[in-house]
Amino acid sequence: MAKQPQSNDSSAEASSPTSLDASPARALGEFIRAHRERLTPQAVGLPPGPRRRTPGLRREEVAQLCGVSPTWYTWIEQGRPVSASAEALARIAVALQLSRAERAYLFELAAQRDPAEPDQAAADAPAALIETVQLIDAPAYVLDRQWTALAWNAPAADLFVGWLDDARGGHPRDRNLLRFTFTSPAARTLIVDWETRARRLAAEFRADSIRHLNDAPTRTLIDALSAESEAFAHFWASQDVGEREGGTREFDHPRHGRVVYDQITLKPAHREDLKLVVLVRRG
Repeated sequence: MAKQPQSNDSSAEASSPTSLDASPARALGEFIRAHRERLTPQAVGLPPGPRRRTPGLRREEVAQLCGVSPTWYTWIEQGRPVSASAEALARIAVALQLSRAERAYLFELAAQRDPAEPDQAAADAPAALIETVQLIDAPAYVLDRQWTALAWNAPAADLFVGWLDDARGGHPRDRNLLRFTFTSPAARTLIVDWETRARRLAAEFRADSIRHLNDAPTRTLIDALSAESEAFAHFWASQDVGEREGGTREFDHPRHGRVVYDQITLKPAHREDLKLVVLVRRG
């Protein structure tokens, strides 16, 4: 029978630094332990009690604040490969009084999605971000989680014929980048080396959407594109994953001819579900 871990903190363990090759579970445990040791009982409304052998709160106290068993919490700190739900991590973040950045780092270490992230159904962008897009001289636009454009400027509308330009006949145009790329004939004419770029786009979206792949809007988009576009269905089934990269983007524009840009993608602070994309003209 496996020996249960002791809930007492050892000074040797508390002083061990995180190694660069630490496993994700160990890195998570050491991060949590470090922040536990920074908190005093008074900071969380607990009596100071007798003299303490270790700095900060005891593991049992944090476990009590989180509503979890001391054994489970001890195993998390020790870097054991135990399951930690997003809800349990959220309670730990609150108990340890983590800042916004620290909380985000906690969830990244645990490879979990923070339940307090902005609602995926929200289709708005901060007003300052929209104003920023309009101040940029180069083509610029903002994408949401499903890569639908929420805002764009005049140079972007001029460049992306069939996607961000004004729709004809008074009908609103679908502003989703994936739908445009895979279902619009204009995209195959506009985008140089369409097949390579389309394959890359599908791989980038797979990587970008992994944390909300089962959200209804994302799932609906993937299912619809798989049904409407044989190319998307093929690229998506390949399971290719790629990090969203910048670099060269070439277009055969109906008015401007062959144009070449360098693409830069930025994530606004506190709204990492959005992307600001800027294309800088070469030459």
